[in-house]
Amino acid sequence: MSRRTISHETGAIYEFTPELEPIATVESGAQLTVETRDSLDGAIQSESDVIESVPAEVNAATGPIEVEGAEPGDVLRVDIDDIRLTEDRGRVISIEGFGLLDGHEGIEAPRSRITPVESDGVGVGDGNGERAGTSDATLSIEGIDADVPVEPLIGTIGIATESESHTTLVPHNHGGNLDTTDLCAGNSVYFPVFQAGAMLAMGDCKAAMADGEMCGTGAEIGTAIDVTVAVLSDPEIELERPLIETPEAWKPVASADTLEAACERATRDAIELLAAEHEVDTTDAYLFASLVGDLEISQVVDPLVTVRNAVPKAYLSAPF
Repeated sequence: MSRRTISHETGAIYEFTPELEPIATVESGAQLTVETRDSLDGAIQSESDVIESVPAEVNAATGPIEVEGAEPGDVLRVDIDDIRLTEDRGRVISIEGFGLLDGHEGIEAPRSRITPVESDGVGVGDGNGERAGTSDATLSIEGIDADVPVEPLIGTIGIATESESHTTLVPHNHGGNLDTTDLCAGNSVYFPVFQAGAMLAMGDCKAAMADGEMCGTGAEIGTAIDVTVAVLSDPEIELERPLIETPEAWKPVASADTLEAACERATRDAIELLAAEHEVDTTDAYLFASLVGDLEISQVVDPLVTVRNAVPKAYLSAPF
């Protein structure tokens, strides 16, 4: 099956709502290439370009993409097959009023740093959705004598919301601005479907980012993302929030006003999966989760914070 390309030039959103209109319609099982622009809409092209405050529109998400057959109560599976860089540089910035250490002594905002991407000394990305292999690609910041491996990830990915609307800066049960390092090639993410067609959109990609996204950005960059989408009808497990599958683990993802509340939600989701898997009550699943579930911080800088609870597949098989 050939891949269909869907570009941000055709359509992109800055808000996930219950009433999204698709720019494309695909069938379950479709293989897609989704082209995205950097989260700052090209505003930072040199280190003299700075952003004084968080823009009203940020994190453009290419889409929405309607998936035929998806209905409320279903689950949408998105396999992330590959992420290719379409620029030869990223950008990492500080913005006044944003970031974990905003307002702290010694932390200046605004500031921009360009992060050139190289592979064997050759710039990566030609602006046409192609790039050299990133297995050995690195990026750097001038003045710091250390290279950072390029490990592309999707910052914002989600579907139409159940009732409330959320900008693409906000993570919630629909996904959105999850800023999670596990949203990378080789992994899958599952979403509870709230509206007919699911209405998938994605963007805000990073060439590299650490867990936490402490300053508020990763190395923001344009990409071409290869995904395969599939509708899972009548799932045995009722999904409330996104769930990530890696080769090693299942990771419920939750966002909330505080880190503690997000940890509680991700843990509740993990123990529900464990209780169903091992046919035990919630308390025994809770005790077991304390032995095998690792809480991981995704990001602490968005309007809500995001965490995941990683349960190894040795203790949790496929819930769908």
